[in-house]
Amino acid sequence: MTGELLRLDNVHTDIGSYRILHGVDLTVPRSGLTMLLGRNGAGKTTTLRTIMGLWRASTGSIGFNGKNIAGLSTPHIARQGIAYVPETMGIFSDLSVAQNMVIAARSARGVEDIDAARLRKIFRFFPAIEKFWSYPAGKLSGGQKQMLAIARAMVEPRDLLLIDEPTKGLAPSILENLVEAFEDLKGSGTTILMVEQNVQLAERLGDTVAVMDNGRIVHEGSMKAFAGDDSLKRSLLGLSL
Repeated sequence: MTGELLRLDNVHTDIGSYRILHGVDLTVPRSGLTMLLGRNGAGKTTTLRTIMGLWRASTGSIGFNGKNIAGLSTPHIARQGIAYVPETMGIFSDLSVAQNMVIAARSARGVEDIDAARLRKIFRFFPAIEKFWSYPAGKLSGGQKQMLAIARAMVEPRDLLLIDEPTKGLAPSILENLVEAFEDLKGSGTTILMVEQNVQLAERLGDTVAVMDNGRIVHEGSMKAFAGDDSLKRSLLGLSL
């Protein structure tokens, strides 16, 4: 990893009359996977949504590739090379799996315009996407919808993926497919910022880690060092190890 791709400096976010982020300082190194951990309600999802412009930062800066993107619209931020996979998956239920993929491939007018090599790779990681290609996305199972959400983020090159709890409620077999997909993305140079509650998986995939508490980053460092420090994990995450 060389240098930083994303940097948040003193970011505050208000939702209605409530302040959720209280001066977030976060650095995401380029071409690696950073895990964003923390207890429920710590501000992790709000951080991702603020980066994506779905919620506006009240103050502070969000630097991406050296440019301050705070205040830009969500479509403009997406055009910078950032994709967001929300916990709710955000698929279009009334459209087919294929149509969902075409929408995600912004340069494609139809299925024939999707990069064939990338599509073959997606089918290899997620066979259900190929199997149910013509089915309405709303008829997929929860795990299959999660696969579709990840596949849409992979359908064209992105500089940064923001992924919110991708493994929640997934069967172990699907989980392994996701792990392989994320490892492949890392190998291709894609930077990933991921919120994840499965600490074992986070330790397996993460290169770096940031821990949130009460709307602030309270720890940043290498995942290897964090994974080897049980007392630190207990104090920051309340884990019984």
